[in-house]
Amino acid sequence: MDLENNPELIREYRKMHSEEYIWKEIVEGNRQVGILEMEIYITGNHLFMIVDTPLDFKWEEAMAKIATLPRQREWELFMSKFQICDPNSTADERWVMMERMFHLY
Repeated sequence: MDLENNPELIREYRKMHSEEYIWKEIVEGNRQVGILEMEIYITGNHLFMIVDTPLDFKWEEAMAKIATLPRQREWELFMSKFQICDPNSTADERWVMMERMFHLY
């Protein structure tokens, strides 16, 4: 995902993902749908997210469920001011799956 290329917005986006400012309902919602760990990396205005899940995790089902959880829609709308995306999109529409094309054999 890409963020708006605005240093002030990027600083605020980073702040809102810090332990002090992240909305607790969002963290709890991720855990509730089975996400074990989540990391977001940033370079410039480009984001890359790694999500650790159980082997039997069903991404589409989890994202459908997370969209119904408390404050999730409010969080998505708030985050849309930072992200280059449709403000009405859901998390799974913003964060697209990537195909691994290489690993060190």
